Amino acid sequence: MSKAWVMNDRLWELIEPLLPPWPAKAPGPRPVPDRLCLQGILFVLHTGIGWEDLPQELGFGSGMTCWRRLLRWTEAGVFDQVHQILLARLNAANRIDWTRAAMDGSHVNAKKGGAGTGPSPVNRGKPGSKHHLICDGNSTPIYVLTSGANVPDIGRALDLLDGYPPIAGLRGRPRRRFTALLADKAYSSEAFRQACRDRGTEPIIPKPKTRGIKGLGKLRYVVEQTFALLHQFRRLAVRWERRLHIHDDLVSLVCALICWRRPINWNEQRSC
Repeated sequence: MSKAWVMNDRLWELIEPLLPPWPAKAPGPRPVPDRLCLQGILFVLHTGIGWEDLPQELGFGSGMTCWRRLLRWTEAGVFDQVHQILLARLNAANRIDWTRAAMDGSHVNAKKGGAGTGPSPVNRGKPGSKHHLICDGNSTPIYVLTSGANVPDIGRALDLLDGYPPIAGLRGRPRRRFTALLADKAYSSEAFRQACRDRGTEPIIPKPKTRGIKGLGKLRYVVEQTFALLHQFRRLAVRWERRLHIHDDLVSLVCALICWRRPINWNEQRSC
């Protein structure tokens, strides 16, 4: 069995201070340690098994124990913070490509419905969701939104463009705008093009009923690569969480893991 779900010691050192403390006078038995619960969450993310199927022989506690801990951490915004910290450290190492960003949407089946689902136009109207993603030119995930599968890409384009906070890591003001934005014809809208220009970003988006911009595919492939990295986690390739905020928090955790796996010397980034 692959050990890709095993928690890295240095990553745990980053995450642990962000976790909300357990109440000192909490009733009941002593809780399962946070690190073991996080290991259980990672195991479910990688394998895609149900929470109730998490083997207790692994020592991570029950699946419901891990799920309830995930709920507490979601309410505290832990994994969004981890993602932003790692983006800042990548930026400090000059590993974020500010020359271009790419955005796109990708459908996933939603087996249990819930908020952020809708009839999928690519799966005979069955319940589905769509991940709307923006990444940099190195396939680093910057921000992901989840909507119903029937929501058009252009419907969440501005939310995607404005939804993530500025990225720190270098001297001066934190940065959030890319030089250019690459997208396909689903984002073709003069209003959206003008909104990009108003934000200091040049949109490179082909118009409908015209030939595509030559060479655009060779530049926008990075967003497809990012989707491949995101959906290799089986719990995200098919949406099982009815609660949208739980699903989105798992997406944030995976984005943080993708950032962590970038080949830089993380020891030199501790102070960022």
